Amino acid sequence: MIERLLPAYVACADTYEVDAPAGSLYPEEARLVAAGVDRRRHEFAAVRVCARRAMATLGLPPAPVMTGHRGVPLWPDGIVGSMTHCVGYRAAALARASQVRALGIDAEPNEPLPDGVWEAISLPSERARLPLDTDSPVHWDRLLFSAKESVFKTWFPLTRIELGFEEADISFRTSPDTATEGTFVARLLLTAPGMPRSYEGRWLIDDGFAVTAIVLPEGPAV
Repeated sequence: MIERLLPAYVACADTYEVDAPAGSLYPEEARLVAAGVDRRRHEFAAVRVCARRAMATLGLPPAPVMTGHRGVPLWPDGIVGSMTHCVGYRAAALARASQVRALGIDAEPNEPLPDGVWEAISLPSERARLPLDTDSPVHWDRLLFSAKESVFKTWFPLTRIELGFEEADISFRTSPDTATEGTFVARLLLTAPGMPRSYEGRWLIDDGFAVTAIVLPEGPAV
C-alpha cells in the first residue's frame, strides 16, 4: 500500500502480518526491545523485516536497524528512510541519499482520534478547514495526525530539533477521481538553516488505514 504514495526510486516494503518470523532480529536489535511487551517486540521485528526487504530492493545486504534519539532509525551509509507501524500494518521506505534528502511515512487506523487528542494536535486554522463529518470515508482528524507524524519524520533526522504538532499547518487536497486519496501541504511555523518552509506529501485511505508520505528531494531548500 505505501508504494502507491512514493516515487519508483523509493524502495518500499509492507506487511499486514502481526508477527515477524522467529529470528528476524539481529542480537543488537533484540537487546533494544528485550524489556518491551509482546506487541512492541512484534512491531519492532516486523517493521525491520520490511526494512531489510527494502534494502534488498536497493541492492544492499541486510543490516541491523538501530535507533538514535527519539527512536530515529539509523540507516546504512548513503541511505535515508522511514518506518511506520500500527495495529495490523507495518511498512518501511528507503532511498539513496544521492536522490532523496529525507522522507517520512506514517500509517494509522482510519478511525476517530481518542477524545481530547484532536484539540491537542490541531491548529485553529486546521480545525476551520477540516470537516469532521461522520459520513465521510476519511477520518480527517486521524489523517491530520498521520500527516504531522510524516512531517516530523522528515524534519527531525536532518535538524535534530523538536517539532510540535502546533508548528505545522497542514492543508489537504482530495483527488478529483476519488474521495479517499490526495495530496497535502505542510507549512512549518518553525525554521531551521537550510530547511524548506513547506513540505508536499500524499495521502491515502485504504484497507481501514490512513497512510501519509513525504519525500524531500535532494537539492536546495525552497
